[in-house]
Amino acid sequence: MFRYCAFTPGHYGRPYLWRKPQDVKAKKSYGQHFLTNHHIARRIARSLERTGPVLEVGPGKGMLTRYLLEPGQPLKVVEADPDMVSWLETHFPELAPHIIAADFLEVPLDRVFEGQAFSLVGNFPYNISSRIVFHMLDYRQYVPEMVGMFQLEMARRIVAGPGSKDYGVISVLTQAWYEGTLLFQVSKGNFNPPPRVQSAVIRLTRREGASLECDESLFRTVVKTVFNQRRKMLRNTVKSLVAPGTPLDAPLMTRRPEQLSLDEFVALTNWVAAHQST
Repeated sequence: MFRYCAFTPGHYGRPYLWRKPQDVKAKKSYGQHFLTNHHIARRIARSLERTGPVLEVGPGKGMLTRYLLEPGQPLKVVEADPDMVSWLETHFPELAPHIIAADFLEVPLDRVFEGQAFSLVGNFPYNISSRIVFHMLDYRQYVPEMVGMFQLEMARRIVAGPGSKDYGVISVLTQAWYEGTLLFQVSKGNFNPPPRVQSAVIRLTRREGASLECDESLFRTVVKTVFNQRRKMLRNTVKSLVAPGTPLDAPLMTRRPEQLSLDEFVALTNWVAAHQST
Protein backbone atom coordinates (compact mmCIF):
# COMPACT_ATOMS: atom_id res chain seq x y z
CA MET A 1 0.00 0.00 0.00
CA PHE A 2 1.36 3.40 -0.99
CA ARG A 3 0.37 6.79 0.28
CA TYR A 4 1.54 10.39 0.32
CA CYS A 5 2.67 12.35 3.30
CA ALA A 6 0.42 15.25 4.22
CA PHE A 7 1.43 18.48 2.49
CA THR A 8 0.42 22.07 2.37
CA PRO A 9 -0.61 23.33 -1.10
CA GLY A 10 2.19 23.59 -3.63
CA HIS A 11 4.48 20.99 -2.07
CA TYR A 12 5.57 17.88 -3.84
CA GLY A 13 4.86 14.56 -2.17
CA ARG A 14 6.78 11.38 -2.81
CA PRO A 15 4.94 8.04 -2.71
CA TYR A 16 6.43 5.45 -0.42
CA LEU A 17 5.60 2.08 1.05
CA TRP A 18 3.71 2.45 4.31
CA ARG A 19 5.42 0.90 7.31
CA LYS A 20 4.09 0.76 10.80
CA PRO A 21 6.00 3.33 12.88
CA GLN A 22 8.52 1.67 15.13
CA ASP A 23 11.90 2.34 16.67
CA VAL A 24 13.79 2.80 13.43
CA LYS A 25 17.56 2.70 13.15
CA ALA A 26 19.90 5.10 11.41
CA LYS A 27 20.65 4.28 7.78
CA LYS A 28 24.06 4.74 6.18
CA SER A 29 22.42 5.40 2.81
CA TYR A 30 20.90 8.60 4.24
CA GLY A 31 24.02 9.58 6.18
CA GLN A 32 22.05 9.46 9.42
CA HIS A 33 23.63 10.04 12.83
CA PHE A 34 20.94 10.94 15.35
CA LEU A 35 21.77 13.70 17.81
CA THR A 36 21.09 12.45 21.36
CA ASN A 37 22.10 15.45 23.49
CA HIS A 38 19.15 17.69 24.41
CA HIS A 39 21.42 20.53 25.53
CA ILE A 40 23.09 20.71 22.12
CA ALA A 41 19.76 20.50 20.29
CA ARG A 42 18.41 23.36 22.36
CA ARG A 43 21.57 25.35 21.76
CA ILE A 44 21.28 24.89 17.99
CA ALA A 45 17.66 26.04 18.03
CA ARG A 46 18.54 29.09 20.10
CA SER A 47 21.39 29.97 17.72
CA LEU A 48 18.82 31.14 15.19
CA GLU A 49 18.85 34.92 15.53
CA ARG A 50 16.05 35.67 13.10
CA THR A 51 12.39 35.26 13.95
CA GLY A 52 9.95 33.99 11.35
CA PRO A 53 9.42 30.76 9.38
CA VAL A 54 11.95 27.95 9.82
CA LEU A 55 12.78 25.01 7.56
CA GLU A 56 14.59 22.05 9.15
CA VAL A 57 16.52 19.63 6.95
CA GLY A 58 16.78 15.96 7.95
CA PRO A 59 14.91 16.01 11.27
CA GLY A 60 15.25 12.24 11.79
CA LYS A 61 13.61 11.41 15.14
CA GLY A 62 13.00 15.05 15.95
CA MET A 63 15.63 15.77 18.59
CA LEU A 64 16.16 19.29 17.22
CA THR A 65 12.58 19.59 15.96
CA ARG A 66 11.08 19.61 19.47
CA TYR A 67 13.05 22.75 20.34
CA LEU A 68 12.20 24.45 17.05
CA LEU A 69 8.51 23.92 17.81
CA GLU A 70 8.75 25.70 21.15
CA PRO A 71 8.85 29.34 19.95
CA GLY A 72 5.63 28.87 18.02
CA GLN A 73 7.11 30.12 14.75
CA PRO A 74 5.98 28.53 11.45
CA LEU A 75 8.01 25.33 11.04
CA LYS A 76 8.31 22.87 8.18
CA VAL A 77 10.71 19.93 7.87
CA VAL A 78 12.19 18.11 4.89
CA GLU A 79 12.81 14.39 5.37
CA ALA A 80 13.80 11.95 2.61
CA ASP A 81 13.59 8.72 4.64
CA PRO A 82 10.02 7.28 4.63
CA ASP A 83 10.60 5.55 7.98
CA MET A 84 11.58 8.85 9.56
CA VAL A 85 8.49 10.52 8.09
CA SER A 86 6.31 7.87 9.74
CA TRP A 87 8.16 8.34 13.01
CA LEU A 88 7.62 12.09 12.93
CA GLU A 89 3.93 11.78 12.09
CA THR A 90 3.45 9.46 15.04
CA HIS A 91 5.50 11.33 17.65
CA PHE A 92 4.85 14.89 16.43
CA PRO A 93 1.27 14.77 15.08
CA GLU A 94 1.04 18.56 15.09
CA LEU A 95 3.88 18.57 12.56
CA ALA A 96 2.28 16.10 10.13
CA PRO A 97 0.76 18.71 7.77
CA HIS A 98 4.14 20.43 7.54
CA ILE A 99 6.39 17.50 6.59
CA ILE A 100 7.92 17.60 3.13
CA ALA A 101 8.72 13.99 2.25
CA ALA A 102 11.42 14.66 -0.31
CA ASP A 103 15.11 15.03 -1.01
CA PHE A 104 16.04 18.55 0.10
CA LEU A 105 18.23 18.97 -2.98
CA GLU A 106 15.13 18.62 -5.14
CA VAL A 107 12.92 21.01 -3.18
CA PRO A 108 12.19 24.38 -4.86
CA LEU A 109 12.92 26.62 -1.90
CA ASP A 110 10.98 29.55 -3.34
CA ARG A 111 7.78 27.53 -2.82
CA VAL A 112 8.31 26.22 0.71
CA PHE A 113 6.69 29.22 2.41
CA GLU A 114 5.00 30.56 -0.74
CA GLY A 115 7.83 32.97 -1.52
CA GLN A 116 8.35 34.13 2.06
CA ALA A 117 11.88 34.25 3.48
CA PHE A 118 12.83 31.65 6.11
CA SER A 119 15.71 30.42 8.26
CA LEU A 120 17.35 27.12 7.33
CA VAL A 121 18.51 24.79 10.10
CA GLY A 122 19.51 21.18 10.57
CA ASN A 123 21.82 18.43 11.67
CA PHE A 124 22.81 18.00 8.03
CA PRO A 125 23.69 14.59 6.54
CA TYR A 126 27.44 14.82 6.10
CA ASN A 127 27.45 12.97 2.78
CA ILE A 128 25.54 15.81 1.08
CA SER A 129 26.34 18.78 3.33
CA SER A 130 28.25 20.75 0.70
CA ARG A 131 25.43 20.23 -1.79
CA ILE A 132 22.97 21.51 0.81
CA VAL A 133 24.97 24.73 1.02
CA PHE A 134 25.12 25.12 -2.76
CA HIS A 135 21.36 24.49 -3.04
CA MET A 136 20.80 27.21 -0.44
CA LEU A 137 23.03 29.59 -2.43
CA ASP A 138 20.85 29.05 -5.49
CA TYR A 139 17.89 30.34 -3.45
CA ARG A 140 19.78 32.80 -1.26
CA GLN A 141 17.14 35.53 -1.68
CA TYR A 142 14.81 33.36 0.42
CA VAL A 143 17.33 32.31 3.09
CA PRO A 144 18.72 35.20 5.17
CA GLU A 145 20.09 32.84 7.83
CA MET A 146 21.31 29.27 8.18
CA VAL A 147 22.40 27.38 11.29
CA GLY A 148 23.68 23.88 10.66
CA MET A 149 25.66 20.96 12.01
CA PHE A 150 28.50 19.87 9.73
CA GLN A 151 31.51 17.63 9.84
CA LEU A 152 34.15 19.80 11.56
CA GLU A 153 36.40 19.78 8.50
CA MET A 154 33.57 21.00 6.27
CA ALA A 155 32.50 23.63 8.79
CA ARG A 156 36.02 25.02 8.81
CA ARG A 157 36.10 25.10 5.01
CA ILE A 158 32.89 27.07 4.77
CA VAL A 159 34.01 29.84 7.15
CA ALA A 160 37.76 29.82 6.30
CA GLY A 161 39.42 33.02 5.14
CA PRO A 162 42.22 33.66 2.60
CA GLY A 163 45.58 32.15 3.50
CA SER A 164 44.07 29.20 5.35
CA LYS A 165 44.63 25.64 4.20
CA ASP A 166 40.86 25.16 4.57
CA TYR A 167 40.07 28.04 2.19
CA GLY A 168 38.60 26.74 -1.07
CA VAL A 169 35.70 26.72 -3.49
CA ILE A 170 32.92 26.46 -0.91
CA SER A 171 34.56 29.19 1.20
CA VAL A 172 34.62 31.73 -1.63
CA LEU A 173 31.21 30.91 -3.11
CA THR A 174 29.50 30.98 0.29
CA GLN A 175 31.21 34.13 1.51
CA ALA A 176 30.25 35.96 -1.66
CA TRP A 177 26.79 36.16 -0.12
CA TYR A 178 27.04 35.18 3.57
CA GLU A 179 29.12 35.94 6.64
CA GLY A 180 30.03 32.75 8.47
CA THR A 181 30.75 31.99 12.12
CA LEU A 182 31.79 28.69 13.70
CA LEU A 183 29.65 28.62 16.84
CA PHE A 184 30.79 25.48 18.67
CA GLN A 185 32.16 21.98 18.20
CA VAL A 186 30.32 18.75 19.00
CA SER A 187 32.05 15.52 19.98
CA LYS A 188 31.27 12.09 18.49
CA GLY A 189 29.61 10.77 21.66
CA ASN A 190 26.59 13.03 21.20
CA PHE A 191 25.25 10.94 18.32
CA ASN A 192 23.80 7.50 17.75
CA PRO A 193 25.51 5.90 15.97
CA PRO A 194 28.64 7.99 16.62
CA PRO A 195 30.19 9.38 13.42
CA ARG A 196 33.85 8.80 12.69
CA VAL A 197 34.53 12.54 12.71
CA GLN A 198 34.09 15.53 14.98
CA SER A 199 31.27 17.93 14.21
CA ALA A 200 30.64 21.64 14.47
CA VAL A 201 27.73 24.05 14.24
CA ILE A 202 28.03 27.18 12.10
CA ARG A 203 25.83 30.18 11.41
CA LEU A 204 25.63 31.86 8.01
CA THR A 205 24.06 35.32 7.84
CA ARG A 206 23.29 36.78 4.44
CA ARG A 207 25.09 40.01 3.60
CA GLU A 208 22.22 42.29 2.66
CA GLY A 209 22.83 44.28 -0.48
CA ALA A 210 25.86 42.19 -1.43
CA SER A 211 26.81 42.44 -5.10
CA LEU A 212 29.63 40.64 -6.85
CA GLU A 213 30.17 43.35 -9.46
CA CYS A 214 30.94 40.63 -12.00
CA ASP A 215 29.25 37.88 -13.97
CA GLU A 216 28.12 35.35 -11.35
CA SER A 217 28.27 32.31 -13.63
CA LEU A 218 31.80 33.17 -14.77
CA PHE A 219 32.77 33.88 -11.14
CA ARG A 220 31.82 30.33 -10.18
CA THR A 221 33.73 28.93 -13.15
CA VAL A 222 36.85 30.91 -12.31
CA VAL A 223 36.81 29.91 -8.63
CA LYS A 224 36.30 26.22 -9.40
CA THR A 225 38.92 26.22 -12.16
CA VAL A 226 41.76 27.77 -10.17
CA PHE A 227 41.10 25.74 -7.02
CA ASN A 228 41.11 22.57 -9.10
CA GLN A 229 44.89 23.09 -9.19
CA ARG A 230 45.31 25.07 -6.00
CA ARG A 231 49.09 24.56 -5.78
CA LYS A 232 49.72 26.27 -9.11
CA MET A 233 50.03 29.99 -9.78
CA LEU A 234 47.06 31.64 -11.45
CA ARG A 235 48.98 32.20 -14.69
CA ASN A 236 48.99 28.43 -15.14
CA THR A 237 45.35 27.82 -14.23
CA VAL A 238 43.51 30.61 -16.06
CA LYS A 239 44.99 29.80 -19.49
CA SER A 240 41.99 27.64 -20.37
CA LEU A 241 39.62 30.52 -19.64
CA VAL A 242 41.13 33.22 -21.85
CA ALA A 243 42.03 33.68 -25.49
CA PRO A 244 45.27 32.09 -26.72
CA GLY A 245 48.21 34.47 -26.51
CA THR A 246 46.73 36.54 -23.68
CA PRO A 247 49.60 38.08 -21.64
CA LEU A 248 49.76 36.52 -18.19
CA ASP A 249 52.28 38.91 -16.62
CA ALA A 250 49.99 40.83 -14.27
CA PRO A 251 51.12 40.74 -10.59
CA LEU A 252 47.98 38.83 -9.62
CA MET A 253 49.05 35.93 -11.85
CA THR A 254 52.00 35.04 -9.61
CA ARG A 255 49.71 34.18 -6.71
CA ARG A 256 47.86 31.00 -5.78
CA PRO A 257 44.10 30.79 -5.31
CA GLU A 258 44.16 30.36 -1.52
CA GLN A 259 45.87 33.78 -1.29
CA LEU A 260 43.06 35.71 -2.99
CA SER A 261 40.33 37.59 -1.14
CA LEU A 262 36.75 37.74 -2.36
CA ASP A 263 37.36 41.15 -3.95
CA GLU A 264 40.41 39.80 -5.75
CA PHE A 265 38.39 36.88 -7.12
CA VAL A 266 35.88 39.41 -8.44
CA ALA A 267 38.75 41.35 -10.07
CA LEU A 268 40.14 38.12 -11.54
CA THR A 269 36.71 37.24 -12.94
CA ASN A 270 36.42 40.64 -14.62
CA TRP A 271 39.94 40.24 -16.03
CA VAL A 272 39.02 36.84 -17.47
CA ALA A 273 35.83 38.31 -18.96
CA ALA A 274 37.85 41.01 -20.69
CA HIS A 275 40.29 38.50 -22.20
CA GLN A 276 38.01 35.72 -23.38
CA SER A 277 37.85 34.72 -27.03
CA THR A 278 35.20 36.58 -28.99
